[in-house]
Amino acid sequence: MRQGPLCLLLVMLSIGPPAHAEETPDAGHSTPLSLSAGSQITELQQRLKESERLRDELNKQLQSADGERESVQLTRLRQENQRLKLQLKEAQASPVPRLLTDQQQWFVTGAGVALLALLCGIFAGGRRRQRRQWLN
Repeated sequence: MRQGPLCLLLVMLSIGPPAHAEETPDAGHSTPLSLSAGSQITELQQRLKESERLRDELNKQLQSADGERESVQLTRLRQENQRLKLQLKEAQASPVPRLLTDQQQWFVTGAGVALLALLCGIFAGGRRRQRRQWLN
């Protein structure tokens, strides 16, 4: 073995036991471990009960808020439903039948625009006739 890693190994082995032998500052207290652990357990149990109580309260508040929000939405949907029913009754009660469907109405509108564009093109050309030839 080389000298470098051997020295390093000896230094690490000599530092190890004193590091493990250090005492914690809590070792000076006279309370036994079981009493401090028992008090911590009771404290944690109390905190758990308090947390569960708060969680239950928050769940109740959340459910009441959800109920209020749903009731507002339900009211709004009922009003919209009533409005749509009235519109349906008015549409069914009107005796005037529609002449054209929506698709036919769009077709007629497009044909009118095309005819208007054709007339504008004819009138924009002028009355004077010119000889149109391809120039070479």
